[in-house]
Amino acid sequence: MDHRRDLWHSHWVVWIVLLLTSGLFQYLGWVELLRYDRKLVGEGQILLLFGSQLVHLNWPHWALNMAGMIMIAVLFGAYGSIGYWLWVLAVSAFAVGAGLWLLNPELRWYVGLSGALHGLMLAGIMRDMRFHRWSAAMLLVLVVGKLSWEQLAGAMPSSESLINGRVVVDSHLYGAVGGLIATGLWRMVAFGGDES
Repeated sequence: MDHRRDLWHSHWVVWIVLLLTSGLFQYLGWVELLRYDRKLVGEGQILLLFGSQLVHLNWPHWALNMAGMIMIAVLFGAYGSIGYWLWVLAVSAFAVGAGLWLLNPELRWYVGLSGALHGLMLAGIMRDMRFHRWSAAMLLVLVVGKLSWEQLAGAMPSSESLINGRVVVDSHLYGAVGGLIATGLWRMVAFGGDES
């Protein structure tokens, strides 16, 4: 048995590294250093498009995002390899950063993983459709309903009170679109027909 291959397929590595990295950055107080700052991105600091999603407003914001991430890992993690989940995370995070840059010029700064989490959630739901069509369809309706609500009525009041800050709901939409794009592209170029 090739243990390197087993490790490559152990999706838990992605989730644990993401939790520990973002927790470390939060502990070190790197919010100012890594947050999306429109002025700095305009000056060429493109990595802030990604780094901003590894820092949070405060510990409750971090904990809420990590709870969401763990839920996604438990529900859908086994449906993909480390490579798959890293791909979806990268494309979703880029979609959030690029979306904020291109479509939200009024936004000066941003932090948080929730946008990319929406991409990971939709990627997981799309994978789940192969195994649990009805429950996946219900989850899809719930996520699309939530995204629609946010676009029409704004953030859920409970979300903003929990994190003691403003929720940038557009990031959720951009991340969701990124997750769908990542899933579609992965399926188009799946190695040897293996979609893991």
